[in-house]
Amino acid sequence: MSKKNTGNLLPDEDVLDILLKAGLISEDQRQEILVKKARIKNRLEQVRTMGSASPGSKSKIVNPVTIVDIVASLGFQRVDAPGKTLDEEAVYQALARAWKMPYKKIDPLKLDLNLVTSTIPLTFAMKHLVLPVRIKDGSLIVATSNPADPEVMADIAQVSKMKVQPVLSTKTDIIKLISEFFGFKRSIMAAESQYAGPTIDLGNLEQFVRLKSSEELLSDDQHVVNAVDHLFSYAFDQRASDIHIEPKRDKSIVRLRIDGTLHTVYTLPKAVHPAITSRIKTIARLDMAEKRRPQDGRIKMERAGVESEIRVSSIPVAFGEKMVMRIMDPEILFQDLEDLGFTSMDLLRYQQFISMPHGVILVTGPTGSGKSTTLYSSLRRLSTPDINITTVEDPIEMIYEDFNQIAVQPAVGITFASILRNILRQDPDIIMIGEMRDLETAENAVQAALTGHLVLSTLHTNDAPSSITRLLDLGVPSFLIKATLVGIVAQRLVKKICPECKESFEMDSSELEALGLDIGKKGPVTLQRGKGCLKCRGTGYYGRSGIYEVLPITESIQALINQEADTRKIRDTAVQEGMVTLRENAIKKLLDGTTTYQEVLRVTWEQL
Repeated sequence: MSKKNTGNLLPDEDVLDILLKAGLISEDQRQEILVKKARIKNRLEQVRTMGSASPGSKSKIVNPVTIVDIVASLGFQRVDAPGKTLDEEAVYQALARAWKMPYKKIDPLKLDLNLVTSTIPLTFAMKHLVLPVRIKDGSLIVATSNPADPEVMADIAQVSKMKVQPVLSTKTDIIKLISEFFGFKRSIMAAESQYAGPTIDLGNLEQFVRLKSSEELLSDDQHVVNAVDHLFSYAFDQRASDIHIEPKRDKSIVRLRIDGTLHTVYTLPKAVHPAITSRIKTIARLDMAEKRRPQDGRIKMERAGVESEIRVSSIPVAFGEKMVMRIMDPEILFQDLEDLGFTSMDLLRYQQFISMPHGVILVTGPTGSGKSTTLYSSLRRLSTPDINITTVEDPIEMIYEDFNQIAVQPAVGITFASILRNILRQDPDIIMIGEMRDLETAENAVQAALTGHLVLSTLHTNDAPSSITRLLDLGVPSFLIKATLVGIVAQRLVKKICPECKESFEMDSSELEALGLDIGKKGPVTLQRGKGCLKCRGTGYYGRSGIYEVLPITESIQALINQEADTRKIRDTAVQEGMVTLRENAIKKLLDGTTTYQEVLRVTWEQL
């Protein structure tokens, strides 16, 4: 391979001329950069020296300060787009256009670990800041931040025995991915060689119990520790809500759930699966030796100064132990009520519910509909030094010091129903019950409301009116429901259209009506959709928003409860009094460009 050290091959004047011609900077800014560049370069080099590899490390990434780094560090406002910052990505996109070469924003979820790490040596990648991205039509696509040295691409072509097509990417992305992918691969390979040996073809659970003992799986081995740390860091970077580690017959796969959809990110050697699961079980304080029974645990993790809770679930499946880790991000669980997705009228009604001195408030919806976020955000809004908030959860979703949180433990007699009697002796003002599962829990919650407490809880029902029927079905007397129920909120989560690739299109209202969507308009209507880009991984969606159905318990609804009326009659009366259904609120988000008609149909199918 070439021994040449490319250094800085981005001529300062040329780069600034390109940015000026592209309209990203002004002439005054160009002069300011030239005046300040020596001082800024010196400062950036000092920072990089302090944060470089530790003493004794044989290799480190060659990362010279370039004019692009200097420009990005100044944080100028773009001349062509006031309000937007001139960042590294905008600079490289302008350079790509000027150099007539493709620009690629690398999506780590779509990189092949083996391709990235096996095509070129780590030292070469670190020295020249190049990263194999994929193979397309027999050509190797290689990301680089500095395409000025043809010898580098020639060397890669010689080693890979393929034609090389360079694409321009930001230096920050390339450095980060070199570090992460090669580091992860090195850890996995080292762990695989350590644990490789005769394997058993696991066909069923009886064979499964013949796996290696915990003593053979060193969960504190540094390679395994590094690999697990990488998995968690990667999941945080990708905004994942869940990490799945699933054993198969001859491999193990890692999947991340992002915006409700699972993405396969890694395929691991089967030999390292027991070591990785043992490491996770160790930090989650689970029993490593127990492999035949499901286990639940939790991990407290700090990243970038923010603490997150990770719920860990281990369960035996056909080929080993499957681990699922749910990431409880405080930024997701604790939000301002105004940011959850309520319409202004529904938000006003809900705020009236939670400002009541006593009564029962129900939040309903299927698993994964955002009920925990609504409850935690509401409790944080209500939490003050003169209020005693007590919660009963199964399990505790997120530790929050302002609440007194109790975990359900049936093994020692702590259930939703039994603990409620004890809670009332703890002088609470507000009680949150994770779920009303049975008559005893519901009756105790109602009694707590009757004795002057505000009780928030959840039910698994499809909409708000059917929650009343569910309480009656559980056996709660209608006169107690009428006396204590304040309001019900049903909710769902819809995926939001990605803002980076959003585009408008026209669709006739008759087509929507044929699908079951009556938008209240005739003729063509302008809707939005996502074309699919790197930010949204080609899905067209980025993030999620709540849709709500808020049902206040008015005198008319109370009369229907007293009569034990059916769900349809309650719904019709509620709609006459101004309740906006889930479907109607979803259509509002469709028409204002927040989501797509496919999402509206997906989350409100039961209201067809």
